Amino acid sequence: MTTTPNPYSADLGNLDALQALGDTPGRIRAAVENWTEAQFERTYAPGKWSIRKVLIHLAQTELGLSTRVRFALGQPGYTAQPFSQDDWISLDEQADARTALDAYTTLRRLNVAMFRGLTPEQRARTFSHPEYGTLTVEWVANQMAGHDIHHLKQIVSTTLR
Repeated sequence: MTTTPNPYSADLGNLDALQALGDTPGRIRAAVENWTEAQFERTYAPGKWSIRKVLIHLAQTELGLSTRVRFALGQPGYTAQPFSQDDWISLDEQADARTALDAYTTLRRLNVAMFRGLTPEQRARTFSHPEYGTLTVEWVANQMAGHDIHHLKQIVSTTLR
């Protein structure tokens, strides 16, 4: 039914998506808990976003992808609106890292509660995406979980630099 493989399936691996959705924000917070503002401005690789921007991106993605899920569950025949992460990052790039981290972790708690309360039929609900084709709510949960782990790896690699 889903026309496109999940781009973060390798990052998620064999982990349970709901467990990862609940656990990874705490792992990210623990990794940066004692960082200074200067440390948040480091990048994980040359030419890449600072970790502060990665945290903003995580908060924005939490907003965008969970909104897709809510629309998919509330509107039969829903078609998702694609968004450009590069266009979005400029909208909030003045936010400090701790504000972004707090927004991400707070939204995630709300979203985990939603995902855990879904029935099997709701998790299997389909919607369309112009770039990815037909997706399910479950696909998005897996995407979000793998996406977090992908960025956690970047944050941890920055800690080691």
